Amino acid sequence: MPLLTLETNIQSDDISTCLAELSGMTAKMLGKPENFVMVTRRYNPDMLFAGSNQPLAFLQLKSLDLPEDRTAEFSDALCELVRKHLGIQPSRVYIEFISPDRHMWGWNSATF
Repeated sequence: MPLLTLETNIQSDDISTCLAELSGMTAKMLGKPENFVMVTRRYNPDMLFAGSNQPLAFLQLKSLDLPEDRTAEFSDALCELVRKHLGIQPSRVYIEFISPDRHMWGWNSATF
C-alpha cells in the first residue's frame, strides 16, 4: 500500500541499489511489510528547481494512515538517502506526503 515515487533529472547506473534501500526504508519508517511497498523512479531531464537544472528530485510518499506528526523525520531520512545515492542536496528536493482514504486505494480487485 505505500508508494514512493522518485522523479529526478539524474541518470544513475546504480539506481536498483537506491530503489532497494528506499523500499526497505519506507517499510521500516511506516512499520509496514515491505512486500506491500512499491517504489518507482521516473527519469525526467526536463526539470528545473529555482531556475536551475542542477541535480534535483521530487518525491511523493503515499500511504494509508500516514503519520502526519512524523513527516519531518521521513523527509530527513529520504533526503539523506537521495543525497547518498544520487548526490542531490536536500535543498534541491521537494517531498509530497499523501494519506488517501482507504476506499480510494485499490489492490487485488478491491480497496483497503
